[in-house]
Amino acid sequence: MARSASDQVLTGAAAPSVTSIERRGIEHVPHDERWGKPSGLFWMWAGAVWNVEFVYYGAIAVVFLGLSFTQALLITLLGNLSYVLTGLASVQGPRAGTTTFAISRAAFGPRGNKLPSFFNWVTQVGFEIEGIAFIVFAAIVLMAKAGFTAGTAAKIIFIILAVAIQAVLPTLGHTAVLRVLRWLAIPFIVLFAVMAVLTVEKAKLHAVPHGASWGMLFVYLALVISAGGLGWTENGNDYSRYLAASTGTKPIVVAVALGAAIPSALLEVLGAAVGTAVPAAADSPTGLIAGFSTWFVVPFLIFAIVQLFAINTLDLYSSGVTLQSLIPRLKRLHCVAIDTVVCAGFAAYAVFSSSFFGLLTGFLLYIILWLGPWCAIYLVDCVLRRNRYDHDALLSDSGGRYFRNGGIHWPAVIAQLTGGVAAYLWLNASSGGVLASVGPLSSRADGSDFSVFIGLLVGGAVYYLLASRSVRAEGEATPAAV
Repeated sequence: MARSASDQVLTGAAAPSVTSIERRGIEHVPHDERWGKPSGLFWMWAGAVWNVEFVYYGAIAVVFLGLSFTQALLITLLGNLSYVLTGLASVQGPRAGTTTFAISRAAFGPRGNKLPSFFNWVTQVGFEIEGIAFIVFAAIVLMAKAGFTAGTAAKIIFIILAVAIQAVLPTLGHTAVLRVLRWLAIPFIVLFAVMAVLTVEKAKLHAVPHGASWGMLFVYLALVISAGGLGWTENGNDYSRYLAASTGTKPIVVAVALGAAIPSALLEVLGAAVGTAVPAAADSPTGLIAGFSTWFVVPFLIFAIVQLFAINTLDLYSSGVTLQSLIPRLKRLHCVAIDTVVCAGFAAYAVFSSSFFGLLTGFLLYIILWLGPWCAIYLVDCVLRRNRYDHDALLSDSGGRYFRNGGIHWPAVIAQLTGGVAAYLWLNASSGGVLASVGPLSSRADGSDFSVFIGLLVGGAVYYLLASRSVRAEGEATPAAV
């Protein structure tokens, strides 16, 4: 039977072995090595997002932000539409044949691109730290179930082991990431189906009858978008670049958006339901299982740890290739090693901190300030140049089509900074603990948070006004990928 158009691999390339180490970093992927297909992206994203972190995000809505279950349900469904952005930010890879922050050089220039590259590297490492902290918390509870109280030394050992294990798949590279995450999707689905059944018996869906103010609804919407569709846009092309250049836009967008949005929405709704039944659900990542029977807790924690390693795999792989775009002389494997060490140090701070919730929510809200404008600039640039890229120029640090004014494309830099400032004006990070801050527009509008939308709108509009003519001309002068 012939393959469907959406799964067609036009190069005929065979996928490398799962155990082979990928030597390529941000280098261009030759057309005869493009072995991927859109359905692989669907299962990779599903395998990563079927994850306890997203249950925790749902619990935060009810326990800390004061939303009713109905409000949490509505905002979750709206917020997860943002995965369309992740899909749209995955269509450039097959045409350019390289990673997201190598492609971002087309908009910012090779030197101007160092600013968003640095922000993204910090963001990816931040998500890695979150995952490691979750893993350590789960390990501590498992040890407690076995009669062992984890002290400082044990926690440090857990952190070292966790960062060492999480480095395995990113070290192996692209093939291992896609294949292993696909294999893990099914057992994760089964586990959370069991959790959903157990939650039905305990949930008190009317425990918060009046719910939160409209302003707080937008705070949670910003958090869902940041942790979800917008928060993954900077990773998309790191995994789609192994698709044939002729792969259609629609199959990629649909595969990525549905693969991530379906589990994300289901798990956040489940988390909100758990939050109505277990007030301790948002006190810490392990608070989610406070109201469940022991027979379920142990397998849940074991699976949760495996899941967390899965999602951290994407962050660590992408942080590595981002660091390589920031410092080109580094090899991908060197970047993985550097990120692992940095992650271990900051994860230790998070684990021993008494304000994990504040640090997490503050992090998720503050990354909007750069992510919204960058995403809009990146997508507007793609549309203006009709998804045409000169891959040799993208990887050049001293000349080429995108070098322009000394390697900086000022319209993108101006749009990035303007969008970031505008987003801050309507940011509400009051729940961010030591990072707490409220923008002046938010404080005057019932504590609402429109930072996501303002950042996207201002960043994209400013870039279009300043660069549309020149970028269109670049696109016209660039041969289409075949």
